[in-house]
Amino acid sequence: MHHILLNVGPAAFRIASAWRQPLEELEALYQDYPAPVDGQVDFTVRLEPEKPWRRHIRPSVHIDGDFWLPDAAPLPLAQGLLAAEMGMNLQMALGWRRHLLLHASSVEKDGKALVMTGLSGSGKSTLSAMLAERGWRFMGDEFALLSLDTGEICPFPRLISLKNQAVEAMRQVAPADRFGPEMNATPKGDIRHLVPPVEAIARMNEPARPALLLFPRYGHAPALRDMGQAEIFVRLTQASTNYVALGETGFRALTRFVDQVPTRAMDYQSIEQAEELIDSLWSRLP
Repeated sequence: MHHILLNVGPAAFRIASAWRQPLEELEALYQDYPAPVDGQVDFTVRLEPEKPWRRHIRPSVHIDGDFWLPDAAPLPLAQGLLAAEMGMNLQMALGWRRHLLLHASSVEKDGKALVMTGLSGSGKSTLSAMLAERGWRFMGDEFALLSLDTGEICPFPRLISLKNQAVEAMRQVAPADRFGPEMNATPKGDIRHLVPPVEAIARMNEPARPALLLFPRYGHAPALRDMGQAEIFVRLTQASTNYVALGETGFRALTRFVDQVPTRAMDYQSIEQAEELIDSLWSRLP
């Protein structure tokens, strides 16, 4: 099989594929990312044909690796890049234990991190991508890595996964050479990946102190709402893929995060409204 090695923040991956095409797309988009030292990796992702004949006849990509889901549906070869990204997400979600994982996006300014989490469609990926084009440092789109010891957010600046209308919105502000291929009618809708700004990659080993947690909700009149700590804690446990596996260590890390980080629910109807609300909160932080 063909393979490539790459580092994203604290995690190192080997991606192997029966086809060269997905790896060529990965290499182009991850060209500025370092390779693991001495070839040592944390996880392996394998892209294999569902059946031997599916390598050549109606090629079908099955996601395999150190961790895998037996009932996961294969993807067409044209969506091999998406399969690789999904495979990397799966390894982190099921196998990472060095940090508490939150399904959240994060950006940084002045050494402080803004963390955004919410249901699919809340706009957290688009918000983090837009803020990264407006002076913030992009730290991650899929996972926020909360240090179990220091409580800092560690960067995990993977490719930004843009869906449906977000693709066109980002095309208006980001250079064309940072976009991956268009993939239409995927299980997640129309998708296009965006390479983070070069600063995010160059500084992906620099953590930041979490200073604000937002639960954004797109499509509603702009507003900020307080939230009770019990609700925040429960929603974050639901947003974590390894909270249960970490046991007491995860409980202590999450409790500290909820106790120390100001939190608001935020409704918005446009990026401009969201940025205005975020700026108003950010200006009042210590």
